[in-house]
Amino acid sequence: MRPLRRSWIVPGMCAGLGLALMGLGGWTYTKAAVAQVLLERAWSDTLLGADDAAPWPWADIRPVLSVAVPRLGVTAIVLDGVSGEAMAFGPGRMENTPLPGQGGLSVLAAHRDTHFAFLKEVRAGDRIEVTGGDGRLRVFEVTEMKVVDADASGLYADAPGNRLALVTCWPFDSTTPGPERFVVLADLLTPG
Repeated sequence: MRPLRRSWIVPGMCAGLGLALMGLGGWTYTKAAVAQVLLERAWSDTLLGADDAAPWPWADIRPVLSVAVPRLGVTAIVLDGVSGEAMAFGPGRMENTPLPGQGGLSVLAAHRDTHFAFLKEVRAGDRIEVTGGDGRLRVFEVTEMKVVDADASGLYADAPGNRLALVTCWPFDSTTPGPERFVVLADLLTPG
């Protein structure tokens, strides 16, 4: 048996590192998908009246809404908060904004490469269906899409009307967070 040539050591290490990095990248998508299944179970418990439905025993996140875009066939369970942990598992509702349908501007945010990747397919006139923890359905209609500076977005919770904003990082194909956000704005059609 011939001894292992040194010329294979560096390429072998590079291949191993490459596989490990691909695995880590795949883990992000897998974790997001599995979390949505567990969150859907907790969401069902919430709709049945559970006050503190946790998706897993040690979770400190709770589902508060369901958001759907029927034309695209997408639905996501929304968590209360936009911490890094919460957004790793699903979209989050910014705490300083009202719940959808309560007046003002409700802001939901998620990552562009997982839960809000579908925003690039949204267009004016699309319906966004939001179900609250009380089981009431509120329907919004997309009126505007824009790119804004993250630090000067013009999104204010106490804005007049009854609006919903879905927010994610921009541009969609970037691999690093940038200073801009893609915003989908929708107006309430049916108060629930």
